[in-house]
Amino acid sequence: MQQLMPSLVGQIVLDLACGTGRYGLLARDSGAKQVVGLDNSVAMLRGNALPHLALAPTDALPLADASVDVVLCGLALGHVPQLSPSIAEIGRVLRPGGTALISDFHPFIFFNGQRRTFTTPGGQTFAVEHYAHLYSAYHQAAADAGLRIDAVHEPTLRDANDPQIKTTGLPAETPVAIVYRMKK
Repeated sequence: MQQLMPSLVGQIVLDLACGTGRYGLLARDSGAKQVVGLDNSVAMLRGNALPHLALAPTDALPLADASVDVVLCGLALGHVPQLSPSIAEIGRVLRPGGTALISDFHPFIFFNGQRRTFTTPGGQTFAVEHYAHLYSAYHQAAADAGLRIDAVHEPTLRDANDPQIKTTGLPAETPVAIVYRMKK
């Protein structure tokens, strides 16, 4: 995400599906004028230090049309079965000239059998519900929302720092994630 990050100085930034606020805090520390965090999980919002937070799904944003300069959405849209409603909302709230930066678990690694998981403090591992969205689906959803993809980054297993990922047995060139930068 940081490789394609636009300047956030003086910008109104939406951290969409903010979780505990990783990207929102980065935006704040990078000089954003205001950062708003939205997530559909009360538990995640409770752990978020941003001052402007609200409970909301990615496909029904409680924000005015053309009200934000930058939307950051990290590894979240793979949790929704249909991209179009969420991408349409991103397009709706972005100002003309605005930027959306969206990352997802790469469909190639998903189709090779890898799953997004989390481990509880007690040591139990659970797979996270995930829907693999191809580039063509992102491209179409963006076009339908009045957005254009102007850059894509695909970090590979070689780039990953997670030792669990490195034990997949897949070639080092296999992409782990895909990051889209979209312009309005």
